[in-house]
Amino acid sequence: MLEPTGVLPQQAWRLSTETRSWPDEVLVDVEVLNLDAASYRQLREQHGDPDAVRRAVLDIITERGKLHNPVTGSGGMLLGAVREVGPESPLGLRPGDRIATLVSLTLTPLRIDDGLARWSGASEQIPCRGTAVLFGRSIAAVLPDDLPDELALSVLDVCGAPALTDRVVREAGTGDQGGPSVLVLGGGGKSGSLSLAAARRAGAGRLVALVPTRAEADAVRAAGLADEVVLADARDPVAVAAAVGARADVTVVCVDVPGCEHGAILATVDGGTIVFFSMATSFSAAALGAEGLAADVRMLIGNGYVPGHATFALDLLRSTPGVRDLFERRERQTSPT
Repeated sequence: MLEPTGVLPQQAWRLSTETRSWPDEVLVDVEVLNLDAASYRQLREQHGDPDAVRRAVLDIITERGKLHNPVTGSGGMLLGAVREVGPESPLGLRPGDRIATLVSLTLTPLRIDDGLARWSGASEQIPCRGTAVLFGRSIAAVLPDDLPDELALSVLDVCGAPALTDRVVREAGTGDQGGPSVLVLGGGGKSGSLSLAAARRAGAGRLVALVPTRAEADAVRAAGLADEVVLADARDPVAVAAAVGARADVTVVCVDVPGCEHGAILATVDGGTIVFFSMATSFSAAALGAEGLAADVRMLIGNGYVPGHATFALDLLRSTPGVRDLFERRERQTSPT
């Protein structure tokens, strides 16, 4: 850490990007950065022009030595090839391994060497050339041979969401329809579609996806991921409650916009559980909102790590054609022409 001293890398304002590695560290030649959805949306809304977005991302990395959006507090993850492995590294990686990091770019020392010249600023995935450092307590997954890199990266970016959804749904026990009722806010997105598939596999009884547009609703229905697909703006608590109807035992928040905490609270039964995966979540708004609504709900922060989460998410993609269809559709829509 360069500043301030005495804090861990995620909390630091600026990290050192020198490539002299410690015995437990791994040096990675970076090929692609993957911005998290909340960060990319905020940058796009603030700067508008894709080239201005590109310059803003480069400025953040240059100033901070990591990709740590100062507005959203979030970053993303990366794809690259292992250059060097310290003799005391516990990660099990070898030079030449092509990997996706499973820790946030907000705590990953990062240097960019090509000025992001190959990125248009019009997509979440950023082709680039640079160097990153993984610490002894970092997490990374070797890329699978049977999936395109871009698809695997998109899945691994959000792999904590379906794994924790699986755990929470299984812990919730039975509901009125056998398994617990589960609501996913943002069910048409990456983490949302995987969470729907995970909830189904875990034995959800009633499975509801809430999405903001008819196009997303049609896509989720065609994918067969939910029993009910409802339309509402997740930022409008009354509209969310009205659209969902009977409250859910488990609510999973996967939206990439702020202001969705109170809708999730209203849509969840007393004694139920809300899992907040969105980096746009205000945890003070969630806590104070539940207090103000006298809602007896358990609220969990999806921290992005569950043991085995990468393997679990990739298996969901392979075994659930509807999820893969949604991911590939998203890739086609966001790929530069």
